[in-house]
Amino acid sequence: MSSPSLPSSRESGFPALRLMMLATLIALAVALWYLVSHQLRGDAEVNWFAAEAPCDLQAAPCSATLGNYGQLTFALAAPDGIRALAPLPLTVTLSGVDASAVRVDFVGRDMDMGLHRFPLERQPDGRFHGQGQVSLCTEDIMSWQARVVVETPDGPLGSRFDFTVTRSAP
Repeated sequence: MSSPSLPSSRESGFPALRLMMLATLIALAVALWYLVSHQLRGDAEVNWFAAEAPCDLQAAPCSATLGNYGQLTFALAAPDGIRALAPLPLTVTLSGVDASAVRVDFVGRDMDMGLHRFPLERQPDGRFHGQGQVSLCTEDIMSWQARVVVETPDGPLGSRFDFTVTRSAP
């Protein structure tokens, strides 16, 4: 008489346990990515100031008063509109601000599009200039925010400027 044998643990495999382990590893990877992404942006120490209204970067430069520190004016040179992946000349003009460096970060307002950081170079006339670009998105209309950060002896100062990009028809 033969007795029925129990399946070995290798045969049963505990598929639910393996699935839970995989889900845990994916959650840890996403959390680590988010933490590293947040640390790279370095926005926590920036003293932010609101942009002056109205502000339409596609039509004209926008300004922000940086408290008692001075004035910042930000311009995107895109006469035909801002397009994804197209070179975008960036200019920051400062008044009354002693800046050692200026950078512009493009971030998605409603969707995480990663960090797009563009350091600007000081020009002989005192303005800061460089080139940036917004990335491609699957949405027809993408909301972006340009975060202009000015490094000063008193710490980083900044302002945020919202704009949208409409995807061109292929």
